[in-house]
Amino acid sequence: MNKLIKYLKETKVELRHVNWPTRNQAFNYTAIVIGLSILVGIYLGVFDALFSYLIMKLI
Repeated sequence: MNKLIKYLKETKVELRHVNWPTRNQAFNYTAIVIGLSILVGIYLGVFDALFSYLIMKLI
């Protein structure tokens, strides 16, 4: 039990050293991740459709 309490206290101290992003930065980073995820999804979807079409033509 003492190890758990010590761990939690040390964790609390370490969290004070974290450089947390501002609300605006968090919003911007989230928007970038969502935007890139959509672009990668479109990119992969196009190639999937292209390869599916080509395979269907070969078969």
